[in-house]
Amino acid sequence: MTSVARRPRLLDLYCGAGGAGVGFDRAGFDVVGVDIAPQPDYPFGFHQQDALFVLHCLLHNGGSTFTHPDGRAEFLTLSDFAAVHASPPCQASCMLTKGTNRGREYLNLIPQTREALAALNLPTVIENVQGADIRRDLTLCGEMFGLGVIRHRYFELSGFLAPQPKHRKHRGRVAGYRHGQWYEGPYVAVYGDGGGKGTVPEWQTAMGIDWTDDRKSIAEAIPPAYSLFVGLHLRAHLLTAGRAAA
Repeated sequence: MTSVARRPRLLDLYCGAGGAGVGFDRAGFDVVGVDIAPQPDYPFGFHQQDALFVLHCLLHNGGSTFTHPDGRAEFLTLSDFAAVHASPPCQASCMLTKGTNRGREYLNLIPQTREALAALNLPTVIENVQGADIRRDLTLCGEMFGLGVIRHRYFELSGFLAPQPKHRKHRGRVAGYRHGQWYEGPYVAVYGDGGGKGTVPEWQTAMGIDWTDDRKSIAEAIPPAYSLFVGLHLRAHLLTAGRAAA
């Protein structure tokens, strides 16, 4: 009888509503998420807690408790995880909101997150917006996946590699108002409320997100296609590493 390989478990830090988590699930991972805010639409096991505190618990306190969608609680240790993904808050770096953020103070959690991840001795991913202080090991764009958003995102990869897809030429403008004039375009602006930003169904279609209709959650997510791409290469690395260690 052939045994069925267990899906490796991935820790999804600063998980939001699960844009990244869904992509990693589709790539073959069992995903559990952590976020400091309630995430009622997150479709996998979840722990409402500060992400850095959870990393501290995994490194120094033996583990942390996660609650599955069916209500079952499970205590997980560092050895239960094969990889970690983190999307620290981006408000301090996001070019789209720098004007509205003027005068506000936002914590930059990337340095602390990177330091904690380095101590895990696991493959890790840090994802963030253009302008964030992370390595650009990988830059992904919605046009690479035929999506209705541009939404460039940087990925800092540690412990594995993923090839950089060719950056396809954008097909046109992002639809919306600019200085009082409406412009048509093949892309949707998935942020904010003004300027003809589109309806929630339009956002869902453009992003490839169908499990939440919360506007703020969609605006803060990455398209699952991005993390599916990263996750497939991470999964291949783990399989190769497992064979090499056998």
